[in-house]
Amino acid sequence: MLEIRPTATPGRKGRGASLSRSRVSGVTQITDHLAALTGYRDRDLIDVTLAGAFHELLRPRSVAVYRTIGGPEDPRWMTRARHCAEEMVACADPPWTDLSTLPPIAQFPARCQALAGETVMSSSGGVHYATFPLTTDRDVVGVIEFETNRALESSAHNLIRSILRIYRNFQSLLDYSEHDTLTGLLNRKSFDETFFKIIAAPGAGDTQRSLAPADRPNRRAFAPEERLWLGMIDIDFFKSVNDQFGHLIGDEVLLLLSRLMRSSFRADDRLYRFGGEEFVVLMRCKCSREVARVFERCRLAAEQHLFPQVGHITVSIGYTEVKCDDSPAAALGRADKAAYYAKEHGRNQIRSYSELTARGALEVVENIGAVELF
Repeated sequence: MLEIRPTATPGRKGRGASLSRSRVSGVTQITDHLAALTGYRDRDLIDVTLAGAFHELLRPRSVAVYRTIGGPEDPRWMTRARHCAEEMVACADPPWTDLSTLPPIAQFPARCQALAGETVMSSSGGVHYATFPLTTDRDVVGVIEFETNRALESSAHNLIRSILRIYRNFQSLLDYSEHDTLTGLLNRKSFDETFFKIIAAPGAGDTQRSLAPADRPNRRAFAPEERLWLGMIDIDFFKSVNDQFGHLIGDEVLLLLSRLMRSSFRADDRLYRFGGEEFVVLMRCKCSREVARVFERCRLAAEQHLFPQVGHITVSIGYTEVKCDDSPAAALGRADKAAYYAKEHGRNQIRSYSELTARGALEVVENIGAVELF
């Protein structure tokens, strides 16, 4: 366990102090870890770095970052990073893990107690556990759990809490930069930055993202038959809403629609606002028919909801399958063409780019760099 103690400096009439070599080394080690922690903009890497930092500073048997995922009906624990004493690197659940294979939160009472904002200490069979809440400016989003041979001392508790405060502040900065300020959905900037990571997520051979088979014998990263899809959602006649009722009411429509979207899609689907009345969804589904069912749920929710002053609105939706060699512009372009077709042919409907091109309603477009080839 790391201890930092001031050492008096001889030869100065008992006044003043300087850092001993051990203290300098300890401070340098901590600041190096903090620099690494705040040097990333990738949340996966930040959580892995956090676990790795505590692993080196405190030398526990294991340290793990867990976050809650899934709806309120069936919340689950996702392992964001787990570092064991015998392992060289941290491991984690892939971001597109099948939720049904993740442990329900009720399976771990100490973690649930930590979700209430408490630090939980426990022991079993000579092994000690300490679970700390991971907080944002608004709520508790997960926990960090230490497994040690003996109970953590108060100095270790202070160190953990100090680093977690920095972690929380940095996460808040990321939230501000990655999310749309009105709706709270992810923004266009975060889409562009994470697109290639998302389409590469199911790739084999990413050993740092895979848990050992013995640890998760029934775990799979994703269903082999699942593919990635991108959908574009556009509010019909939104300009007339702003013109007739004003931009404040228009903003309220956008906010309420974003809430309807959250309830319509799954917890691991990525929801973005691209500005104005355009929204984008990234999701994994087995086939086009399943994608259409999910988007139909969203379309119906928007159509049936009574918006204050405005009444009822509708949305037009276009979607496409994301290819492994896609660029963000290419995938967005195909979904946008399908959504535009929906608007031009009656609105309040869902259109598939592949189905439209298959029957000749749209011309196939291939994007190479910034050049479109017909």
